[in-house]
Amino acid sequence: MIIDTHTHFYNPSRPEGVPWPNPNDEVLYRTVMPDDYKALAVPEGVTGTVVVEASKWVEDNQWILDVAAEEPFIVGFVGHLEPDDANFTHDLERFSANPLFRGIRLGSGHLQAIGDKTVLGNIEKLAEKNLTLDLLIGPDMLAAIPALVEHTPAMRIVINHIAGVRVDSNPPDAAWMDAIHEVARYPNIYCKVSGLAEHTGQIPAPSDPGYYAPTIDVLWDAFGEDRLIYGSNWPVSERFASYATVQQIVNAYFSEKEARLQTAATGAAGTSVTAKFFWQNAKAAYRLSERTP
Repeated sequence: MIIDTHTHFYNPSRPEGVPWPNPNDEVLYRTVMPDDYKALAVPEGVTGTVVVEASKWVEDNQWILDVAAEEPFIVGFVGHLEPDDANFTHDLERFSANPLFRGIRLGSGHLQAIGDKTVLGNIEKLAEKNLTLDLLIGPDMLAAIPALVEHTPAMRIVINHIAGVRVDSNPPDAAWMDAIHEVARYPNIYCKVSGLAEHTGQIPAPSDPGYYAPTIDVLWDAFGEDRLIYGSNWPVSERFASYATVQQIVNAYFSEKEARLQTAATGAAGTSVTAKFFWQNAKAAYRLSERTP
């Protein structure tokens, strides 16, 4: 079983169009729907996906939920709501009534405004509903997370795309490493091992898993086997690597970790590191419903 926790679906041919991606983007500006994704992902063993909304339009949350109603491959949805919007509470009530709605994603700008009482109060409402907060942030905003967690300790947070660190086959930036270890002290914080190929900046990105190992090593040391999650970031990842390559990079890394741990346990059957990474940790982070395959 594999749950890919980071995909985007959209259709530019809808009458209202889409706010993202840009029409000038020759890679991404096309119709991207579940069948397109499944054609690539199912052959790699993927059994379900959590969609992350990249549109700033409120009604696009409903559009994805409507797509999901007809597509059981979608096992969860991370929506987009602005925490400083006057309609936040109403919209959260509306969308969270659907069990597939598992939380929202915020960016660096929202964390910069975390001192605002309205913003912080609305984020608290996620925790009250047992929903999850995804964060799309760069390395510089990792330092803002502890204050948020300490204010709302029950909040589950999922850092997206390894917090934007550059990947270049060497040990990553020292400040990022320190910040990752600091946020990992909080047990309700998870990290998606996603965006690896994108953060090389190379087209195509290297396919050798060893190229990425110094970066994933830091995440493994910080979060361990229980709080790292698989996400492809498809179709954005396609600019840099095929879907198969994106998955094979992390599969090689975590399979090797599993083999070493089992060897250390003198051959005894132990916890499956790959099962945790590819689906069990996702279920824990997002409290995925019975629809999960």
